[in-house]
Amino acid sequence: MKGFRRLWALLLLPIATLAEAGQDSELAARQGIPYPAVIAHRGASFDAPESTAAAYLLARDLGADYLELDLQRSKDGVLVAVHDENLQRTSDVAQRFPERQDSPVSAFTVAELKSLDAGSWFNQAYPERARERFKGLQILTLDEVMDIAEGHPDKRPGLYIETKEPRFFPGIEADLKARLQARGWLDNPGRVVLQSFDRNSLTLLHQHMPQVPKVLLLWIGKGYIEPASGQNFAESGETDKAAFYARQQPKDTAEFARWLDYAKNAGAIGTGPSALRTAGGAQSYADLVQPWMNKLSHDKGLLVHVYTVDETVDFAKVMAAGVDGIFTNRSGQLLRYLSRAPARSEAQILAAGGY
Repeated sequence: MKGFRRLWALLLLPIATLAEAGQDSELAARQGIPYPAVIAHRGASFDAPESTAAAYLLARDLGADYLELDLQRSKDGVLVAVHDENLQRTSDVAQRFPERQDSPVSAFTVAELKSLDAGSWFNQAYPERARERFKGLQILTLDEVMDIAEGHPDKRPGLYIETKEPRFFPGIEADLKARLQARGWLDNPGRVVLQSFDRNSLTLLHQHMPQVPKVLLLWIGKGYIEPASGQNFAESGETDKAAFYARQQPKDTAEFARWLDYAKNAGAIGTGPSALRTAGGAQSYADLVQPWMNKLSHDKGLLVHVYTVDETVDFAKVMAAGVDGIFTNRSGQLLRYLSRAPARSEAQILAAGGY
C-alpha cells in the first residue's frame, strides 16, 4: 500500500509543478518554444520505424510540438535524416550493398540511400508493432521532413534538428541554414531548434543562425561531463550498459556548471541532458535532470529538454524535477499525460495514413 500511495503522489506532482512553473515557462515563451515541449524523437518511433515518413506523419498528427531528426549529408551533398553513423541497424544495406555495409552515410549518394528499405527492420525487431506497409519505407531528406511538418492544415510542428557527428560533415551548419532559409523556416522564432553534442558545431550554428534557439546536448563520460567514476563504459569491463550509466554522476557541481557555461558561451538557450529510466533499457543513461541540476540551469537562464523518456512514471519524475520539455519516442503517451490527448489513437492515425 505504501508503494501504491508513493506512486500516486509522484504522478500528481507534475500538476503542482506546472502550476508553479511561471518563471520556467517564461524562459520558453521568450524563445517562442512551447512549454512543456513535446519533442518527437525521430518521429513517433515507438510505433513506426524511426526517421521515416510513417513516424513523422504519426507524430505530427498526434500533435507533437517538434519533429526531431539527426542530420547527416549524402555523398552528393543532400541533407538526410539518419541517426546512426552507418546504415546496418535500420536498413537492408547488408543485402543491397554488402561490400559497403560498414560504410558511413556519407559514402552513399542520395539515390543509393533512397534505394534502401528503412522499414522492414522495425517489423523484425518489434513484431508486436509490425505493419506490412512499413516494408520499403525510405530514408528521408531534410526537405521531405519539412514537407511533412507543413503538410497538415491544422497541425504544424516545428523541427528540432541535431547536427550528427558534424566533424565528418564540414560545412553542414551553412548547408542547413541554406535549406531552412530557402523554405522560410527561419522566419518565426522557435519554429526550429538546433541541437548538438559538439560544442564547435553549436558555435558554428550560432554564427550562421544567431536568431534560432540552440541546445547543447549533455552526456556524462570522457570528453564530455567528467564522471566521478573516472571511467567510460568500455573501460569498466561491465556488460550491463544501463546499470553502468545509472551509477554515473558528474565529478562535482562545478563540473556540471562548467558545461552549462559552455552552452551559454556557444549561444545556446538550453541544454538537452540524459535521463535515467525507471525500467532501464537501451535508452536509459545517467540521471542529468536531478532537481539541483535543473535549478542551476534555470538560474543561468537555460531551458532543460530531457532525452529520451517514454513511460508515465518517468514523465512524472522528470516533470517534478523541473524540466521544460521531453524528447520521447511515444508522443501520444506524453500528450495524454499532459492532458493534451490526441483525438485519434496511434493505430487509427497509422491506418488513415495507409499504414
